[in-house]
Formats: sequence, C-alpha cells, structure tokens
Amino acid sequence: MTLEIRALTDADVEPVIDLWHETGLTRPWNDPRADIRRARAVWPELLLVAADRDTVVGTVMAGYDGHRGWLYYLASGPARRGEGIGRRLVQEAEARLEALGCPKVMLMVRPGNDAVLDFYDGLDYIREGTLLTGKRLIPDD
Repeated sequence: MTLEIRALTDADVEPVIDLWHETGLTRPWNDPRADIRRARAVWPELLLVAADRDTVVGTVMAGYDGHRGWLYYLASGPARRGEGIGRRLVQEAEARLEALGCPKVMLMVRPGNDAVLDFYDGLDYIREGTLLTGKRLIPDD
C-alpha cells in the first residue's frame, strides 16, 4: 500500500465528498462543500486526506480554537477498512494539533455508533461524561 497523508487539495474536494456520502457522514442540513470551504479558510493544513496514489481513501478534518482541538469527518473507504488508514489519519491530525500547542483533542460520536467508539477506545480516547448542545448561526441552504 502506498499511502500518503496530506492536506486536501482542490482536486480532492469531490472525491472527499463522495467518500463522506458513501460512509454516511453527511447530513441534509450540512453542506459538505461549505464545511470544506470554511475549514480551509481557517486551518487548511488540518483538513487531511489519505491518498493511495491518486485515489482518496480516507479523510479527517481537525480544528483548533486555541483551547481544544476537534476531529470531524474521519472516514476510510469501506473496501479499505482494517488497513490502519483511520489510525494514521488520527495520528497525523493529533501531531499537527500538538505542533500548534493544542493540549487536548475532542470529537463527537452519534448515539449508537458503537464501532466508532470502540475504534477511538483503541486509540486511548476517553469517553467523556458531557452533553453537547448546539445552535446554527448560518443555515446551509
């Protein structure tokens, strides 16, 4: 396997969105192109892809607000699961966040997604006892 972890390029946008759709990460109320555009405007080097030659086989979007780092959109292609792609993406995102001085990284998992929780358990993430609330300020049309 020739796997490169690198920042997303313009040519990666559509394959990344296709992967997010294929893996069930998109939601009707979130425009994935807007999410990519917004992320790249702030931390372009934290929106990562795993590429096998010219094929996008995984993604992770990281963010840092000066207090905590966050991981979003971690995905690997269903046909490529079990190859360590997700692990490598998380490790690279963590390394980039740490280089920025980020002391802790967080992520959200939808209820019932036990396989993802087990994955993060294996990466030494701790299940926090917090609840999440949110408010949309700018609707994605």
